[in-house]
Amino acid sequence: MQGYARYQKAVAELDADFDVCLPTNVAEHLPSVDLVICSVDAARAASLSDLEKALQTVEGTAVLLVVDPDALKVLRLPTHVAADFVLPSSPDEELVVRMRHLLWPGEEVSSSDFITFGSMAINLSTYQVIVDGQPVDFTYLEYALLAFLVTHPSHAYSRDALLSRVWGFDYYGGSRTVDVHVRRVRAKLGNELASHLRTVRGVGYMWE
Repeated sequence: MQGYARYQKAVAELDADFDVCLPTNVAEHLPSVDLVICSVDAARAASLSDLEKALQTVEGTAVLLVVDPDALKVLRLPTHVAADFVLPSSPDEELVVRMRHLLWPGEEVSSSDFITFGSMAINLSTYQVIVDGQPVDFTYLEYALLAFLVTHPSHAYSRDALLSRVWGFDYYGGSRTVDVHVRRVRAKLGNELASHLRTVRGVGYMWE
C-alpha cells in the first residue's frame, strides 16, 4: 500500500503494533498486530466479508480501511469486528483519531455519538446501525443517507440536495439514484421504521 511510512508515523505515538495488507491476505498478518490497515478499492470491496471472518478468529484486532472514493458506493463496513475507514486523502489528524478510537474505543465514544429512534440505534462514530439489537448491513452510501435524514428530521430534501449534502459529489447515476438507495434502506429497516422515511411528492424525502 502506498503511504506505509505515513501510517507508521501515525501509530508511533499510540504504542500499538500494526501492519498493512489487502483484504485477501489479512490472515498472513494475524495474530501479531493490534490494528490491521487494509487498502480497499472497488474491485476488492467484495473481499471484505472474508477479511471480517479472518479477524473474528483473533480477539482484539481492529481494522482500519483505506477506501478509494470509487469504492464508497459499494462499501459495507464489517459489523462483528472493530472497524472504521478513511479516504486516502484524509488528513493525518483524522487518521490518528480513528486509529485511537479503534484501539481504545472507551476513550472516544460519548452519548453524542449515538442516535436512537424506536428500535433503531445509529452509532455516528462507527457508522453502524442496530435494529432490534442486531447489526444491519448497510453500504456506506445507504448508511450516509439514513444518518443524514435521521439527524435532520421533519425537513424535506430534494434528490439533488441529498446527493450534494450526503455524498458531496455529482453521482454519475443522476439524482434518481437516490430513489434506489431509499428503497434499499427501507427494505433493510423493516416496515415499522421504513414508514418514517417518507416520500414528499414533488420534493424528495424526509424523516419524521
